[in-house]
Amino acid sequence: MAICEAIILAGGLGTRLKDAVPDVPKCMAPVNGKPFLSYLIYHLQLQGITYFIFALGYKGEMIEEFLQNDYPSLFYKLSYEEEPLGTGGAIKKALKITKEKSVLIANGDTLFKIDVPLLTGFHTLSGSNCTLSLKPMKNFDRYGLVEVDEDNVIKSFREKQCYESGCINGGIYALHRNKFLDEDLPKKFSFEKDYLEVYYNKRRMFGLMQDEYFIDIGIPADYERAQEELKS
Repeated sequence: MAICEAIILAGGLGTRLKDAVPDVPKCMAPVNGKPFLSYLIYHLQLQGITYFIFALGYKGEMIEEFLQNDYPSLFYKLSYEEEPLGTGGAIKKALKITKEKSVLIANGDTLFKIDVPLLTGFHTLSGSNCTLSLKPMKNFDRYGLVEVDEDNVIKSFREKQCYESGCINGGIYALHRNKFLDEDLPKKFSFEKDYLEVYYNKRRMFGLMQDEYFIDIGIPADYERAQEELKS
């Protein structure tokens, strides 16, 4: 079954971008005159996402105003954190207002142009609790490594260090709503550290490689790169 709902994690502070951009949520950093978030919304709409939940925190009212002005016909809801909940806590809270059995999760400061129907088809057929989109990379040290076996079952998460090649977690997930909410997880937690890295060998978790365009604007060098690469 196709996934048509997406939770966008849009509560990031953007502390490492402070010198490069004004004081805005990370996903609102301007790229060629428009917020980075608009590129993500556009790509997901092309991929069949019709309903959005924006998980908001730091200066969330700026994102709320942007959506009201620029996306008056978009179907969306807002999930506000009263206090920082971590990525996991933000997802857990936002899932309460989703309707479908499985939901797409995306980071608001990352654009990974995956084939969403390919991800969701695999996720559904495999009976997965969570399916990660993996991006193959060469010569990197900013990300940890995700290893899978021949059936795409996640074998391990490896720490950040210099790697010649391998797959990274691209920050887009297909998540089974009820299986996730049934876990005994706290109110505040990291989705990556406290869920993925703790449960991957206890639950059905898969990683699907897609060698598509990827950019994460979390550091100034990649934010500058986005200005060039997203011109078209």
